[in-house]
Amino acid sequence: MFAVCVTFQIASGRMDAFLPLMLANAQASLEQEPACHRFDVLTDPDRPEEVALYELYEDATAFDAHLASSHFKTFDAAVADMITDKSVRTYTEVIS
Repeated sequence: MFAVCVTFQIASGRMDAFLPLMLANAQASLEQEPACHRFDVLTDPDRPEEVALYELYEDATAFDAHLASSHFKTFDAAVADMITDKSVRTYTEVIS
């Protein structure tokens, strides 16, 4: 498995516009990408301008396919001016 953890800082006053687009992107990923196994959208009331994602893909190639998908490109363009900072971390499963 290949995990992706993303943290977004959302511009003040833009969360109400951002979240529906984020949730639609997550739903499209789960419905249209067979190698996308999980796509959680998370918030914390103590950090009202932050959104975190936990995504789980079959492998790094599946994540690359996600980034190339039309629904992701549409989402990315729509929210570009709503995001003030973004951190992406990826992890590969350790197999013993």
